[in-house]
Amino acid sequence: MYRALLPLASLLLAAAPAASADDPYLWLEEIEGPKALAQVKEWNGQTEAVLTAMPGYEQYRARALAILDDEQQIALPEDVQGDQVTNLWRDAKNPRGLWRVSPLAAYRAGKPEWRTLIDVDALGRQEGKSWVWHGADCRAPDYRRCLVSLSPGGTDADVVREFDPVTARFIDSGFTLPQAKSNVAWADADTLLVATDYGPDSLTTSGYPRVVKLWKRGTPLADAVTLMTGEKADVSVSPFSVMDGDTRWSFVVRGKSFWTRDMYLLAAGRLVKLPVPDDADYQGVIGGRMVALLNSPLAAAGRTFPAGALVAWPLADMAAGKAPAPELVMAPTERQAIEEVAASDNVLWVKALDDVSGQLFALRRGAGGGWTSARIPLARNNSVHLVETSGKSDLAFVTVEGMLTPPSLYAVTPSSPPELVQSLPARFDASKFSVEQRFATSADGTRIPYFLVRKKGVTGPVPALIHSYGGFKAAQTPTYLTGQPYRAGPLALFWVEEGNAYVLANLRGGGEYGPRWHEAAVKEHHQRVFDDLQAVAEDLVRTGVSAKGKIAISGRSNGGVTVGAAVNQRPDLYGAVISGSPLGDMKRYSHLLAGASWIDEYGDPDKPDEWAYLSKYSPYQNIRPGVKYPPVFFYNSTKDDRVHPGHARKMAARLKEYGNPVYYHEYMEGGHSVGADHAEDAKRAALLIEFLNRVLPGR
Repeated sequence: MYRALLPLASLLLAAAPAASADDPYLWLEEIEGPKALAQVKEWNGQTEAVLTAMPGYEQYRARALAILDDEQQIALPEDVQGDQVTNLWRDAKNPRGLWRVSPLAAYRAGKPEWRTLIDVDALGRQEGKSWVWHGADCRAPDYRRCLVSLSPGGTDADVVREFDPVTARFIDSGFTLPQAKSNVAWADADTLLVATDYGPDSLTTSGYPRVVKLWKRGTPLADAVTLMTGEKADVSVSPFSVMDGDTRWSFVVRGKSFWTRDMYLLAAGRLVKLPVPDDADYQGVIGGRMVALLNSPLAAAGRTFPAGALVAWPLADMAAGKAPAPELVMAPTERQAIEEVAASDNVLWVKALDDVSGQLFALRRGAGGGWTSARIPLARNNSVHLVETSGKSDLAFVTVEGMLTPPSLYAVTPSSPPELVQSLPARFDASKFSVEQRFATSADGTRIPYFLVRKKGVTGPVPALIHSYGGFKAAQTPTYLTGQPYRAGPLALFWVEEGNAYVLANLRGGGEYGPRWHEAAVKEHHQRVFDDLQAVAEDLVRTGVSAKGKIAISGRSNGGVTVGAAVNQRPDLYGAVISGSPLGDMKRYSHLLAGASWIDEYGDPDKPDEWAYLSKYSPYQNIRPGVKYPPVFFYNSTKDDRVHPGHARKMAARLKEYGNPVYYHEYMEGGHSVGADHAEDAKRAALLIEFLNRVLPGR
């Protein structure tokens, strides 16, 4: 689920509404209420008592931690800053991380020369805070000042402090923002664009800031000049700045809804509204042109640009108040989706999916107009991730990996073969396993892709674990088994090693095939997500991979809606459920934390016509007495200030009330990402594999 901006203090102090006849568990919404926390600790204790006593638990946990903490990991570039590159390094000695810097040339050669800038663990001990790294925005082009964001315990809310990377010290008199879900950007060396909690009436209903100000160095924040105030009903108003060669462009985005926004350019001290479609997604700036991804067809200049295409507009003309015609940059094929875009000085780098397989393209604009595209030769049938770019050298850092192929990092230029920077050693013997892409047929005839991993020689039916998401345009691409599913450590590896089947499903609602794949499952069409998951499960049964009742399903965040609704609709088909940081109560979701920002995805439960379709699948409301549900494992975090922990708590309570087996584990830290460090992720992996071993038929 996407990040939302609501002050942490208001989350922790807000009292839950009184219980009602139709919802006796409202008291579990009081995040840190004594009664609610006592219940959570009781459930945690029950789960740990059972699962940590399983004979293989400690072996799983220790092995998971060894894999996650292995120092043979790729030091991914967090940011390329001129001739330097930064990285956040986490291992057993540094669970919260070392933020460090190396000369770019040494890094590219695979022999980085690291200098530590911030030891996050040591800083936390020194300041008595459980700091979790949230990144740094270093001011180009000299990179002499950085805005460092640190979160207490992993919440989305963080503090922002100005930092000098040369002396590796925070600046006592520098820019500082107190804990909130702020968005800040450099306007120039002594000016910030700041969206934060300015006090009463400065937040939207969704909990995001709605006020952006210009803050001059050496002045109090209270004296900052207001640039824009959005509407209360907006999702957010936020600034950002990008470098285009030596030119800094600063923008303010007014998010009118989750999927629509107005974009403004800061020009000569004033905001100029840009004439671009409000549902287009900004992707970058190159050569004075702003590039955006279309989510619906655009008729302009006597032609129609298709949904899913990249188009560009000249910024100078728009800054002058003109409405120039867009130009086509790249249009995907029917099987493709443009997923990631990044610019260097002269090259627009585009990562696309082709039937969910990653491809990388380098695009250039000709002197007289028109764009040319060259495909970069990378290993086929793998996931490709565009990590970072370097400006003047037109360099891109790209990772390539598959379920059985460990990640490799490449340095890529448009005119030479990719250079291997670092490749991870194999964590397991891939020759023992097979991976294949298959397609199921959903209820309406749509072809649904999924990836299947099994041990060679194993004949079905065997227990299967399906992981899925199905929302927010987020494509689910296959990655190395030591990190599958997300935030569950090497659960998938443990699972297939023991002869079971692991499946990654590409349900509608995601971005696997571009805007159409997402739009097909929005609002009143969301039932298609559950139909797609059911189709994949039934395809496993039909092809003899698994059997009805031997299939576990897994999802987190929006994926919690997916598995919650799916098991309500077909409790006979599934044998176990893993639900992480889930949404569950779709009647109240829009009133809990960041929930109001997702109305464009699901619908508004306060509108009778929209509750009519939400009510048909809302996981919490559709738990029925007298139905035998398979065992469910809920995991989440008390400090999750994005998806309210009350969703998981209330679903657990309702299932227990009706006599169903529930395993529950709530971390006190970690935020929406759940785990604050590798130790927590390793423990979760061990708990989940032992849960599956204990409850799934055939184990």
